Amino acid sequence: MKYLIFLIPAFITLIACSNENKEDSAENIEEPEIVEEYGYILNDFNVVRDTIRPGDTFGGILSEYGVSQNTIFEVATSFKEDFDVRRIGVGRPYVLLNSKDSLNQTQVFIYERNKVDYAVIDFRDTISISHEKKPVTYIEKEASGVITSSLSATMAENNLSPYMTDRLANIYAWTINFFQLQPGDNFKVVYTETFISDSISGGLHEIKAAYFEHRGKPIYAFKFKPEGTEDLPADFYDDEANNLRRAFLKAPVKFSRISSRYNLNRRIAYYGYKVRPHKGTDFAAPIGTPILATADGVVSKAERRGGNGIYVKIRHNASYETQYLHMKKYNVRPGQHVRQGDVIGWVGMTGNSGGPHVCYRFWKNGKQVDPFREDLPKTEPLDKKYHTEYFSKIALLKERLDCIKS
Repeated sequence: MKYLIFLIPAFITLIACSNENKEDSAENIEEPEIVEEYGYILNDFNVVRDTIRPGDTFGGILSEYGVSQNTIFEVATSFKEDFDVRRIGVGRPYVLLNSKDSLNQTQVFIYERNKVDYAVIDFRDTISISHEKKPVTYIEKEASGVITSSLSATMAENNLSPYMTDRLANIYAWTINFFQLQPGDNFKVVYTETFISDSISGGLHEIKAAYFEHRGKPIYAFKFKPEGTEDLPADFYDDEANNLRRAFLKAPVKFSRISSRYNLNRRIAYYGYKVRPHKGTDFAAPIGTPILATADGVVSKAERRGGNGIYVKIRHNASYETQYLHMKKYNVRPGQHVRQGDVIGWVGMTGNSGGPHVCYRFWKNGKQVDPFREDLPKTEPLDKKYHTEYFSKIALLKERLDCIKS
């Protein structure tokens, strides 16, 4: 009897411990994290992520996961205005949301057109197609750098986007010769970076303000569009409200170098050191480099002739004309209106050319001149009626630029 009395408390203790362990075990079971994306709770589906490969078709992808040919045909025909199945691009990501059963049948097809925009085809109940956007935010950042060899190299050294190189080149295209940057030139930038779904970087969004010191000369640039104006586009102005744009770009190619300047007294060994005037400026660049119209105008010639090779000539107004020689191919036709920065052709070696380059010629009142020695026309400064708004908006940006260490 004593033996039984001894065992009963032990048995009770064992039951109690067992129940406690069960309670602890229940408390330790964590609920699965709810994952929501594209407006769907992904936990409710078998999720397949992939990219369009060469040879893939919309029908082939969906057939593999049990979508009927009738359904595929209905999307391809009845919904082609909303989603053209023939235009899914190789390399573009897509997501399949499949049923969580033995059939594993696709219920939703999501196609990413780019980093932000995507199309959704929902096959449940009746077919529906919608076009959506991922949530996008813009984070303001700062950057700076000191030129060592080139702008692009400096960007790489500072882990900055190569797109920033192109944006800065566009902003300062009228005021800085980027093929003549000097070691010690420096820049500062206030810009916004795109973030998709709060975590994925979408890269450079826009430059809000910039500072570039070239050959000791500082040049500010502030992006500005007056509030409530539709006809005046956003543009870049300096710290005195002067438009950074000029009537003519500094060069017809980006990031090139001048291999031969305008020189009326040039002597060439090949011609026995006789004076053979060079009435153009040669910009060396790889074959295929885009050649840009340096100003708005009308194409007067686009042809191939003698030593000029393939060339384009543009009449800008009653006073100015430009010509672009030795092209590989032109991209315009006579009579065509072109805008400043339009690609009018590509660098080549046609005609009398010892290497790939574009010979840029410039006429003023019918006479060929050196554009780098001309006081070329500028665009109008910002209208004074916007000055109060402008200087108010740039005050803090200028202060930020001045405080950034280069």
